[in-house]
Amino acid sequence: MDRLLTLRAVGFSRQLDLAALLRLGLALAITLLLMLASLSLGKVNLSPLAVLRILFAGGDASLVFIVEQLRMPRIALATLVGAALAVSGLILQSIVRNPLASPDLLGITSGASAAAVLYLSFCAAALGPQFLPLAAMLGAALAALAIYLLAWKQGASPLRLVLIGVGVSAMLAAATTFVLVFSPLTTTLSAYVWLTGSVYGASWPEPRALAGWLLAILPLLLLLARHVRVQQLDDGLAQGIGVRVQWLRAGLLLVSVALAGAAIAWGGAMAFVGLIAPHIAKRLVAPGFAGQAAMAALAGANLVMLADLAGRTLFLPLDLPAGIFVAVLGTPFFLYLLIKQRH
Repeated sequence: MDRLLTLRAVGFSRQLDLAALLRLGLALAITLLLMLASLSLGKVNLSPLAVLRILFAGGDASLVFIVEQLRMPRIALATLVGAALAVSGLILQSIVRNPLASPDLLGITSGASAAAVLYLSFCAAALGPQFLPLAAMLGAALAALAIYLLAWKQGASPLRLVLIGVGVSAMLAAATTFVLVFSPLTTTLSAYVWLTGSVYGASWPEPRALAGWLLAILPLLLLLARHVRVQQLDDGLAQGIGVRVQWLRAGLLLVSVALAGAAIAWGGAMAFVGLIAPHIAKRLVAPGFAGQAAMAALAGANLVMLADLAGRTLFLPLDLPAGIFVAVLGTPFFLYLLIKQRH
């Protein structure tokens, strides 16, 4: 049986892996089931049928409010944050040719965190919390620019990007801690929740704003997507087939930073999502950026949704940040990757 489906039209030809499509379909089904479970479970438990009835036919006003105004925005934000971080991590791993690469390990998350904590400590009282996402995205962009410029020496090689990124990340983490020491207690508590990563208290403006940013980034991602696999080649070989390696690397790094910066801005500094989800995608989908990106996005969305569901339901009446449960999964996975790389 042929596992490839060929689509042809005028000026267009593409082969689709049927096994990959089946796995993507199953991942999407898991995503929808997780969404339904997240809408059903919480301090007020509802049956899945009751949730579906509320979504399609309405019902008791208090239950409609719980489902549509309290839980749905939170689920939407978790889905978008997880998907954006996962695709960002997949791009970074392709750029630096290192399975350990992710936004939180290469300094992007640290840049956003430092800027956000600085804003919370010294600007939020005067300007309000509405500019926190802008500060986080600006911090991520400045950190990425600093890493790229410091790594430049007749081009920015993947090895230098990794080494400089780790160094900048450590320096920014120290700066964040320094700012927290001199911050008011209330600011410190807010900052720690944000640094852990949480979608607590999300309302519809947050996922709508994040979706708008992601839609703005999407055209550039689609433009560069077909060239991602070229980054996995040696620079000399890529240049030999006519690829402008440094321009392509800079463009992909810009897309990765934009995705991670936007996700971190609204979901906090959620670690390990950009590390775990790409590895899940690579195990389930054959090489090819489009299929792996779709699988990574679904895996990242499911990971954050599952972590948020655990944070909401396992320790009632407490509502713990989703980043705690992502870290519980991510830390052993990271150690496993380190041991695997060692051998």
